[in-house]
Amino acid sequence: MADINHVVLVGRLTRDAELKYTANGQAVCKFSIAVNRRKKSGEQWVEEANFFDIVVWGRQGEALNQYLVKGKLIGVDGELRQDRWEQDGQNRSKIEIIANNLQLLGGGASSQSGNGASGGASYGERKNDSAYHDHARSTHSSSEDHSFSQGGDGFSDDIPF
Repeated sequence: MADINHVVLVGRLTRDAELKYTANGQAVCKFSIAVNRRKKSGEQWVEEANFFDIVVWGRQGEALNQYLVKGKLIGVDGELRQDRWEQDGQNRSKIEIIANNLQLLGGGASSQSGNGASGGASYGERKNDSAYHDHARSTHSSSEDHSFSQGGDGFSDDIPF
């Protein structure tokens, strides 16, 4: 049986994304998201926040960086990676999510421009932004384009819940 490493999350950015470049010139966009989880505490349901570090590599990271601002709701499809190193004689590790596909889903603190009921827009709704649209087309394979062309929130109204 093959191993499976696939993560899908929807959450809000906890800070603006940071775009940096490696020594060989590869772009690395890093940010964190908060994903709320409901759990029962006694007789009440309470929200518990979980925080995840996300990394977007290459041209996709460069193109998306300007849209990834604190409070923005995004969907991330990716895989887990464990980074290991030694610091002061101690073995350390950190788990990050390497994003393969990312979609802007809704508003955030800086999206007061009225792009729909949610206050934000998915990439499918950015038809007039030709510079982004041309860049996005060149950064995603045809197998990933379906998530950017659905418009709205990317979900059909036929969901039974």
